[in-house]
Amino acid sequence: MNTAVVLRAMLPEHLLLLGLVLVLVLELLGRARHASGVALVFVAIAALSALALAADGVSAVPFAGHFSIDPATASAKAVVLALALPVLLIARHEFHGAEFPALLMSSLYGIALMLSADSFLTLFLGLELMSLPVYVLVLLAHRRIASAEAALKYLVLGGTGSAMLLMGASLIYGSSGSLASSAYTQALSSADPMVRTGVVLVLLALFLKSAIVPFHGWAPDAYEGASVPVTAHMAVLVKAGVMLAALRLVGGATLGSPLVEIVALLPLASIVWGNLAAMRQASLRRLIAYSSIAHAGYLFYALLGDPATRLQAVVFYVAAYGLLNLLAFAALPAMDNDTERDRLDNLQGLFHRAPFAALMIGLAMLSLAGIPPLPGFVAKFLIFRNVMAAGHIEYAVAGLVASYLGIYFYLRVIQLMFMSPEARVTAQPASRSALVARRRRWLSRCCRAG
Repeated sequence: MNTAVVLRAMLPEHLLLLGLVLVLVLELLGRARHASGVALVFVAIAALSALALAADGVSAVPFAGHFSIDPATASAKAVVLALALPVLLIARHEFHGAEFPALLMSSLYGIALMLSADSFLTLFLGLELMSLPVYVLVLLAHRRIASAEAALKYLVLGGTGSAMLLMGASLIYGSSGSLASSAYTQALSSADPMVRTGVVLVLLALFLKSAIVPFHGWAPDAYEGASVPVTAHMAVLVKAGVMLAALRLVGGATLGSPLVEIVALLPLASIVWGNLAAMRQASLRRLIAYSSIAHAGYLFYALLGDPATRLQAVVFYVAAYGLLNLLAFAALPAMDNDTERDRLDNLQGLFHRAPFAALMIGLAMLSLAGIPPLPGFVAKFLIFRNVMAAGHIEYAVAGLVASYLGIYFYLRVIQLMFMSPEARVTAQPASRSALVARRRRWLSRCCRAG
C-alpha cells in the first residue's frame, strides 16, 4: 500500500505519539508546565484528523490482518479523542507536571489501537496500553491515602481480565488457527464447547474491564481513590474504548444462545445493582462509580440489538454519557481538601453559593437519569429500540424498568443542591506531615495483615 495512504490512515495515532514524545522532552528540559498545553493541542488535532478521515470516507488497511480504518472507526476515534479534551482541561487545575498528560496520551493511544484492531494481538496490545497508564494515574492522587490500595486492587483485577482475554483467544486460535478478529465473529455460531468457552472468556474479560456485575469490585474503590480527572478518564474514556472494541470484535454478527442470555442477564444485573448501590453512597465519586456500572450495562445491552444500527446507537450513547459526566466533574467546586470535596454532603445548598455550578451538575444528573427530552433519554431510547428491533422485547422491557431505579439517587443530588440549607464547608487542607503519617499507618496495617 502507498506509504502516504498508510501515514494518513494512522494520522490520529501518529499525532498522539508525537505529542507524547514532545511532552516527555519538555519534562526532560525542565519545562513541564507547558506539557498540558502541548497535550491539549495534539489531542485536539488528532480528533480533527480522525473526523477528517471519517468525512472523506477513508478506508485503508495499513497492517493487513491487524489494523484497519474505515469511516465508522474514524468517527468513533474522533468522539473518544474529543471527550479527552475536557479531561485535560480539568486536569490543568490538579496536575502541573508532565505525568498526567503523558500517561493520558499513552492510554488514548491504546484506545485508538483497540478501535482499529483486526486481530487479538492488536486488541491485547491496545488494551494493555490503555490500562497500564491508568493504574499509575490512580496513584497520582497522592493527596488521598486510599489511592495506593485502589491502584493495587485495580492492577490485580485488571491483570485478571487480561489473562481471561488471552485464555479465550488461545482457545479460539486452537480451533480456528487464526488470531484474526473475524475468527471470533465466526466462533459466535460454533457448537464446539472449547470454542464457546473461548468466546465467553473474551466477553467476560471485556465485562471486567467495563465493571459489569459481578466483575465490578474494583470500580468503586478505584474511582474514589483517584483524583477527579482520573475518575473522569476511567468513567468516560476507558469505558468508551472497551465498549467500542467489543462492538468491533462482534462485528455484524447476531448473538445466539448462550451469549444472548449472558449479555442480557449480567448487564441487567449491572443496571439493577449499580442503581441500587448508588442510593447509599456518601461519596460523589463512589456514586459516579456505581452509576457507571449501571451505564456499562446499558452499553453492553446494545450487543443484543440490530447489527445494522448497533454502532450508531453506541457512539451516540458514549458521546452523550461522556459529555454529561464530564460536565458534572468540570462544574464540581474546587476545594483544597480532596477528601472533603468528594463528600456528597458538601453539595448541600450549592445553588446558593455557586448557582451556575449547581445548574450544570443538575442538568447532567437529569440527563443521566434519562429524563426526556435530554440527551441521556435519547441515548437510552436508541439502545432499547435496537434491542426490541432484534426481537428481544422481554429483555428491553426489563432493562427499561430497571433504569427507573436510577432516578432516585440522581434526584437526591439535585435535592441536596437546590432544596437543602447551605453546608458549612470549614475543612482545611491536610498537611504533608499528616498525609505521610496516614500513609505509614496504612503500610504498617498492610504489613501486619501480611
